[in-house]
This record gives sequence, structure tokens and C-alpha cells, in this order.
Amino acid sequence: MGLFDRLFGGGSKKDDQPKIPFGRYSDSYKSNTQYDEWDASVNKFESNSFLDSYRHFFNYLGDQSINNVSIVDNGDNIAFEILQGSKKVTGLCTDKKVQASAKVVKCNRLNVGFMRRLMEKNYNLKYGRFALDEADNIIMRFDTYVVDASPWKLYYALKEVANNADKQDDLLLDEFDMLEPINNSHIQHIDDQEKEIKYNYIKKTIDHTLNKIDGLDSNKFSGGIAYLLLYSLYKLDYLIKPEGFMMEALERCHRIYFARDNNTVHQKSDILKKELRTIADRPKEELFKEMYRVTSTFGITNPVNHDRVVSFIDGELNNMDWYKDNNYPEIAVSVPGYIAGYCMFNYAIPQPDRELFHLLIEILEADFFKELGFTNDFYDGGTKKLNRSAIKQEISSVVKSNTRKYPKLDPNTSSLDFSTLPAFAKSYMLMIRNLDLSSEKK
Repeated sequence: MGLFDRLFGGGSKKDDQPKIPFGRYSDSYKSNTQYDEWDASVNKFESNSFLDSYRHFFNYLGDQSINNVSIVDNGDNIAFEILQGSKKVTGLCTDKKVQASAKVVKCNRLNVGFMRRLMEKNYNLKYGRFALDEADNIIMRFDTYVVDASPWKLYYALKEVANNADKQDDLLLDEFDMLEPINNSHIQHIDDQEKEIKYNYIKKTIDHTLNKIDGLDSNKFSGGIAYLLLYSLYKLDYLIKPEGFMMEALERCHRIYFARDNNTVHQKSDILKKELRTIADRPKEELFKEMYRVTSTFGITNPVNHDRVVSFIDGELNNMDWYKDNNYPEIAVSVPGYIAGYCMFNYAIPQPDRELFHLLIEILEADFFKELGFTNDFYDGGTKKLNRSAIKQEISSVVKSNTRKYPKLDPNTSSLDFSTLPAFAKSYMLMIRNLDLSSEKK
């Protein structure tokens, strides 16, 4: 198995490597069999064989390796259950209607605060809506007649219901004490040791970043400060995989920084510093509650091709040169770190790009991975030495696991500069930038 399996906890080249998933889930990495099921679903729908269409549709959604979708086919109707994070979407398809719902939280008493918020959110929803069931539980609902329930519409409707239910439960529970969790028995708890390591990493990362920034001239280093902050928030999102408050705080930081408003880079950086400090000051037990593993069906990132990655590298990478040449190595490596983090935060990038970006993060954050129990010796922070052979071997593993879909994948490892970490990071990014991911097969 290759590096990609390890990103989602599916395996490792070494049996003793931890099965710890990283990064945001994406449903873009599907098999040829799943794509065939999608085509069959569309064809059956167009011939008005609605239930047959939905049978193929759920085969397309389902991933047998994680058991994210289950159905009960009764011939004249299909009952289904879809896992999305801490929530379950259940529903029924008949020859007339499709209905789906997800219980979000249990209400002990109604409150105008969360009811108004959810009513306002309903205005921005395209397919589903927040509602109260007979027991006054907050749910997400969607229903439609089958003649209007094409696989395309069904996919986006179920995705909207699933993602909104999954996101809102933690946020509502954190703010309103009259609400209780519901239908979350399927979440996978992680042990306290891993939580402790992640909690310490959160505190250390934020404290170190803010202390580093305090020692810089905010006028002279406004760009460098922004890169330090953005790399910190993206690596926290990727490595910790938080839920609830912390996830929303990191997403809010991203929205604030890239909002098209009149705030300067300096002003936006000040806001990000305050947001990160809020996360660092959050009680340990609250952060612990937001650390758990889940099974998902729908991603929240949009798929892009390698050209989009190339464009982003071209637009940012050279900004590290001044810091690299003037002995600011930490700011210098934050630029390629930011590039990798931004791409994986925002997009479902091609699989080789994702695996190689993960390897870069594993090198830049080597101490964290070692604390988690990973035995890959890519970089020694004490001696500041890069392990040339281990890194090249891992790159070869990425090529081997992707060469069938990307037959022209041939990274130029001879171009890598192992003299210093900043020099390596830049040469590594250029290696990724020059990959040929053409001739992709479906």
C-alpha cells in the first residue's frame, strides 16, 4: 500500500505505522466501478426506471472499505442510511417520492436563539431545510418526487443535508446548553494519548507562531507574517482534523483573510492572531471533545486538475526567495507549507499531488509525526538533516501507487536540493509543479 492509504487510515507500507487519517475527506477519489454505477444510474433514470436508477446511485456513493452507505432493498422501495461525520442521513426511495432526514440535536426545550439562526440558514439552502420533528428534535429534511429526482439532484441534495447536519450539531451543542447530542453512536473515539499529543501540538504551534510574529516588524514583514499565520491554520486543520468550534474557527480565519473587503493584510493578520489565540485558550476538555474520527460520504472541497495546482505554485513560490536568501528559514518554509495546506484545504486535488503534499507536511512537521508514532525518518530537526534516501523511496512509492492512472508520472528527484530545509522545500515544490499528470484514465 502507498502513502495515500495512510492519509485516510487505510493502511501503510509498514504494518507498525499508526492508522491515523489526515486532511479533509474528499469523495473525488472513486473507482472505475463506481463511475460505471453512476453512468448506469443516469441511464436508468432517463428511461424512467427510477428505483433501478437509485440502486446504481447508492452503489456509486458507497465505499465498501469504510461501509459509509447501507441500503435495504424491498423491491418496491429502498431504505438507505448514509454516514456523514457525526450524523446519519436516513431515507426511503419509492416509485413516487424520495425522502431523507438527519437528526441534528435533541432539544430539551426550545430557544428563540437557535430557532432564528436555523430559520435564517433555511433561506440559503437549495434542497433541504432545518425543521423540528414530533419530539422537537432539530432535523434536516429533504423530499422530492422521483420525476424530479435525477441522480445529479439527489447527489447535491443529500450532500447539502449531510454536510449541514454534520457541521451544525457541534456548533449548536457548543453554544446552547438546552441541546443534547443525538444519533452519534457511530463516531470513532480516539485514545487520550493521541488527543494529548494533538492538544500540545495545537498549543505549541499557536504559541510559537504568535511569539515569532511578535519579534518581527509588522510593516517590513507583513507578507511573511501572513504566510506564518496561514500555514499555521492550514496545518492545524490538516493534521488535527478538528470538529465543531475549532474547525469553524479555522474556516472563519480562511474566510476573513480572503474576503474582498477594505482591510489591509496587516489588519487581517491581526484578526487571525486573535482567532488563533482564542483556539489556544480554549479549555483542554473542550478541544478534546472535538477530536474524534468519523466516516464520511460527501466531501466539502471541489475537484481541480493539476493545472490549478501549478498555477497556485507559480503565483506563490517565488515569494519565499527573499526570506530564504536573508536567513529567515522559518518564514521561507512557511510559503511552500502554505501552498500545500491551501490546496488541500480548498480543493480535491489529483491523488499524486495530495500524496506528495502530505509528504512535504510530514517532513516540515517531523517532530509531530514522530510523537504520534510514525517511524519514517525523513527529517531530523536537531541536526537539521534531510534523509535523502528515505524521501526518494517515499516518492517512488507514490509513483508506484499512481502510475496506472497517471502513466506519465515521473518526478525528477535528481532536481531536489537537500542542503537545507528551505532549499529542499522549494526544489520539492518545483518538482511537483513540473509533474505530467496527463493521459488520466477514468
